[in-house]
Amino acid sequence: MLVPTLSGEVSVPGRRFQKLSSISCMSLIINKMVGTGIFSTPAIIFKYLEGNVKLYLLLWLVGGIVIFSGFAIFLEYALNLPFRNGGEKNYLIRGFPRAPKGLLGCIYSFSIVLLGFSSGNSYAFGKYVVYAATGRDDGGHEGLVKAIGVACITGCALLHVNFSNHGTALFNILGVFKILVLALIIGSGFLVWTGLVSPLHQTEVVASVGASGNPSSYAIAAALLEIIYSFKGWENANYVLNEMENPYQVLVFAAPAAVSLVTLLYFLVILSYLVVIPKSELLDSGVLVAGIFFTKIFGESITSRILPLVISLSNLGNVLVVCFAHAHVNQELAMNNYLPFSSYFQNINHAIWLHWFVTVLVLVAPPSQDIYEFVVNLYIYPGTWINVLLTVGLIYLKLNSSEQWGTNYSNDSPNEDSDSSFTELDHLINAEHKYPKISAPTICVVIFLLANLFLAIFPFVPPPSSSSAANSSVPYWCFPVVGTSVLLMGGAWFFLREYRKSTSTLYEHDYNPI
Repeated sequence: MLVPTLSGEVSVPGRRFQKLSSISCMSLIINKMVGTGIFSTPAIIFKYLEGNVKLYLLLWLVGGIVIFSGFAIFLEYALNLPFRNGGEKNYLIRGFPRAPKGLLGCIYSFSIVLLGFSSGNSYAFGKYVVYAATGRDDGGHEGLVKAIGVACITGCALLHVNFSNHGTALFNILGVFKILVLALIIGSGFLVWTGLVSPLHQTEVVASVGASGNPSSYAIAAALLEIIYSFKGWENANYVLNEMENPYQVLVFAAPAAVSLVTLLYFLVILSYLVVIPKSELLDSGVLVAGIFFTKIFGESITSRILPLVISLSNLGNVLVVCFAHAHVNQELAMNNYLPFSSYFQNINHAIWLHWFVTVLVLVAPPSQDIYEFVVNLYIYPGTWINVLLTVGLIYLKLNSSEQWGTNYSNDSPNEDSDSSFTELDHLINAEHKYPKISAPTICVVIFLLANLFLAIFPFVPPPSSSSAANSSVPYWCFPVVGTSVLLMGGAWFFLREYRKSTSTLYEHDYNPI
């Protein structure tokens, strides 16, 4: 059996040599948060809400509150467990210590491997590159958009496989770069708001757009789902704690700083969109809202062609860090024997190509031009059920005194006979791992649980017949059904393995990686 270090680190095939600094970990978060969402989904959200500005701003505020509530929960888990790769996998196992060993890991594995793809950002990368080259989005270049998206994820995979340290340096640069892009949008919006710059063909501003529209409950739920997708990435550092120089410093200082900075910039960018783009155009601008924003400021010039290309580099940064982080999660899952052919995917290069394969498959397979919204929803949806489970698990740990959660354990560890793979590390952590622990406020736990239950259940509600979701070529129920089915497939995989083998399958610390 492999012997863990204080951080829970073990010697594994293909492990990176150079550890990530705090700056690199901030870049992991910034690059994932600032990807497609803030540049592509605000207009989609605005359309869901039928142009209701007050509700639009309120939901962005609610989204920020939900994100920080989730961040507090993830922080509590991370500081009470070994610093290991895997993120939610570790939290699910500890939150449900008496679940059959391997069950939750298999369910999570199917979610993160099959649906943790980079297809949405790769597609948006291709979309913005084509828009920069042609100056229009007439839907006539769908094949080219997908081809460029495939080239994007392929280049990222090759970089991580062959030049891993260069890949880290590149996403550090892109992290700074995209903060500057957000600052440019905010600065442009401020100049328009103060009257120092007049956008082209402007007929109305945010002050003249009242709280019109009465969106359905379904539309509000879908809008909130899109908003949370736009914030997606705040948890990215938790996936690769084993790759960091100082995980505690990252969790307590660097990660909160990165999330807070991006959240503040997001709200200012949203206000800038409202100031510069007329309501009628914002409702119809789709995923190219940022490109239209720059056209309003700079006109139909070479600048308006270059800036969409600049935004595509932001998408590239997202693909780069997701490929990095999710590949390490894939490897960790294989090290615990959750995946088919686990011994093969224990090599980090093979885990990278697994992420590449799923991304390309999801990107090129759907023929419909509604692919983007479907991929966005499919990417985020299963995570809502995972968040529900790990929040329930945290409530159990907090209320069950026998678990001694958040305290220094006695010589007799709780649940010696439980299925938790962390029991054997509890003494090690509490004896010498003297970092202060953090407890998520009860209000944060309640908010995160209720928000994710809402997001998990409401997509099953039929939308009004007049809504765009009802008339889409992709049925409204498709993404929640597919997302939930993938989770159930993970459970079925666990039981199928037990049924087909004469001996029990070994998982977690019972399994010896090659």
